[in-house]
Amino acid sequence: MTRQHAMENGVVRRRRRLTASLLLVAAVSLAATAGSLARIAGVETGGLAGSPAIELLKARFRRPDAVPFPKANPHSPGKEDLGRTLFFDPRLSRSGSVSCASCHNPSLGWSDGLARAVGFEMKPLARRTPPIMNLAWGSAFQWDGRAESLEHQARMPLTAPDEMNMTMEMVIERLVAIPGYRALFAQAFERPDAITAESVTAALATYQRTLVSGRAPFDRWVAGEESALGPDAKRGFALFTGKARCASCHSTWRLTDDSFHDIGLTGDDPGRGTFAPPSVVTMQRAFKTPSLRDLRLQGPYMHDGSVRTLDDVIEHYVKGGAKRPSLSPEMRPIALSADERHDLIAFLSSLKAEPIRVELPQLP
Repeated sequence: MTRQHAMENGVVRRRRRLTASLLLVAAVSLAATAGSLARIAGVETGGLAGSPAIELLKARFRRPDAVPFPKANPHSPGKEDLGRTLFFDPRLSRSGSVSCASCHNPSLGWSDGLARAVGFEMKPLARRTPPIMNLAWGSAFQWDGRAESLEHQARMPLTAPDEMNMTMEMVIERLVAIPGYRALFAQAFERPDAITAESVTAALATYQRTLVSGRAPFDRWVAGEESALGPDAKRGFALFTGKARCASCHSTWRLTDDSFHDIGLTGDDPGRGTFAPPSVVTMQRAFKTPSLRDLRLQGPYMHDGSVRTLDDVIEHYVKGGAKRPSLSPEMRPIALSADERHDLIAFLSSLKAEPIRVELPQLP
């Protein structure tokens, strides 16, 4: 079995596990009328607030206690500091003017606020810059999942001709020529001559794993603080996990299943289909489910930045997307009233936390 086929099989297995886990949500939803869903969210009489049903739903979205780091690249303060320094250093690009933070700007939700990314020599790219928060829990990276790890992903923008346009050899040559970096690498990896392609990507990946969303109002509500959410956001949660079927894909505490779906957008980008055999129909035009944590409420949205507002996003799902063989089975038209749309947006707003504090490094 090739590595690519193994990855595709992994996607299928994850989707099967997700389907099984969603049976609980389906059981709750099917057993409830629209009115009882509101009561499950605790917004009418509070009769089911704190009940086993709502607590089971909340548990699916509860934050983990610790950030995972792989055994092959464990965390260390020195490695994190080095990764932060590299992340904000424009000398890692051929022009010497573009850093990782140029596209993944902390003040713009770790993206760039643009519909499409801008690459080397201001070339417009085909896809939107994805945010990079909470990737320590991810299982595949990039919109099409072509990176198997954050270490693998860290190399891609550095060496892509239409992004930072370097080679790893050029990156190493530049870093070795800077005495301050020689000292930082030696400290982080506890050995001389530590500046290698592997250590560069290990440090960048380590720093990215530390970028974790703060506690949002939704987290406080999940933890038991009933007043953390207003009635409209609680109704929105009931819709999100029930009638609107959003949790079919936006599951787990990060509000993503880390899988790939064709949601029926227009355009010819094959997405995951670039790496999947044509026989894997569901991967054609499929893109990774983005996390909804710290969602930028002003847009743009989707992998290609083609949807401008949250109202437009909801309208797309209401209509069900373009009908074609690869369309995800979760994509089915649904009727939502103006009040229900408002409640969904109120819930999404509750996922936004205060921005994490970023200490800009002093470049060597």
